[in-house]
Amino acid sequence: MGSKWFTGGVAAAPHGRIQFDFTFEGVRYRPSIRRPPSEANLRRARERLNDIKRQIEVGAFSFSEEFPDYRLLRRIGGTVRVRSCGEVFDEFLAHCEARLARHDLASSTACAYRRVLNGVWRPAFGRQLFHQIRYSQLAAIADRKPWSKKTYNNAISILRRAFEFGYRDHPDRHNPARSLRSARLKKKDRPKIDPFCIQDAETFIAAIHRDWGEAQGNYDEFRFFTGMRPSEQIALVLSDLDLVNGIISVNKARVAGVDRCQTKTGEDRRVALCPRASAVLRGQLALHGRLWAAGLVQHDHVFFRETGEPFWNLQIQGKRWRKTLTSLKLRYRRPYTARHSSVSWNLLAGKNPLWVAKQHGHSICTMLRVYAAWADNAGESEGDAIKRSMNPHARLSSTTNCGFSAAHRLPCSRSSHSLTQFLRQSPANANLAVDLPVQTGGKTQVLDNSWKRMAEREGFEPSKGF
Repeated sequence: MGSKWFTGGVAAAPHGRIQFDFTFEGVRYRPSIRRPPSEANLRRARERLNDIKRQIEVGAFSFSEEFPDYRLLRRIGGTVRVRSCGEVFDEFLAHCEARLARHDLASSTACAYRRVLNGVWRPAFGRQLFHQIRYSQLAAIADRKPWSKKTYNNAISILRRAFEFGYRDHPDRHNPARSLRSARLKKKDRPKIDPFCIQDAETFIAAIHRDWGEAQGNYDEFRFFTGMRPSEQIALVLSDLDLVNGIISVNKARVAGVDRCQTKTGEDRRVALCPRASAVLRGQLALHGRLWAAGLVQHDHVFFRETGEPFWNLQIQGKRWRKTLTSLKLRYRRPYTARHSSVSWNLLAGKNPLWVAKQHGHSICTMLRVYAAWADNAGESEGDAIKRSMNPHARLSSTTNCGFSAAHRLPCSRSSHSLTQFLRQSPANANLAVDLPVQTGGKTQVLDNSWKRMAEREGFEPSKGF
């Protein structure tokens, strides 16, 4: 673009302003800036105008950056078009979707970004120009919200990420969201663990079995005695099991119906099952076989609804948990408390804190800071009761028809496709280490002996029935 496209210069304007006069893309503009029209300021303005003309010649001029307060800025299109906050949010969310497609971002994280931006920040200033947002405006909006410290920090963090994305196009300009500070979380602000005592847990487990049946009962009982995160448990598949050695592999999660190829912490782990957890797992596998033979189960997920449908989220389990706990008139505790209970019980049973931390995917610091204080307040009798409950025979006394017997052996389906045949034919389960006692009693004895060895190794009393 040649010199014919710009003319004029600078001049003093009323109300302490300096006016520029130039032509850009065939249109004459006369924006002004708030600066006293002294001789020195007019000289600097002429130098600035010369820079503007050079930028116009090379196609690098941005009207919004040079004159962000120009009252007709919205009417200017093409190169000088400015973005609204809503448009920046849309670009940021599109970038998050691209990261999600590359498996560089968790689906739950992308959903949280969209929910907070669309629910909180977009209604407040989504139509305003992005570069006109000030720190005081952002702080005032956040301060008006009746948020807890954790919610406040999450909303502020997501806004900072979106603004940082938008200001990457303008690294020379100040990002107002960067000055927002998160609320300081003190020790008293962090949620305290409130695990079940073993007696209340046994009562609750029996009630879950009674109210909702074997599938739901096995699900809740298993997490009490393994401490698995709910997202990890509903993602557990048959190929993750090694019943012979009493070990399960935890290497994935299912969050809000979306499968992730890693756990919450991003680290895989192997969980050694206590005899009680192994008994629950055997009963659940027997149920899987019966429903598979009936044509109700066509998947390899270990835990599922009574209809055979796998768990896609945690809503149904949470509602059932609340109803049963309320009917027992026990103090309500969220379902995640089952994990807290498992960790605390292992410490009370005398397990090494480092081993407990590794089993549950915690740091040793968390073990000592969060759980050790609670364990110190419990008596020795509580530890003895926990050890008794971790034996498989305790399950027979607290639930009905949950032990493994001849009645639980997998029947052959009408098309002779039993669970064993399904496992052998499925390439995804080629490395499955589960031997189900379907045809011979000798295999059952192998599992029984391994249970006894595992119980003796863990310091429990082996049950006569297993």
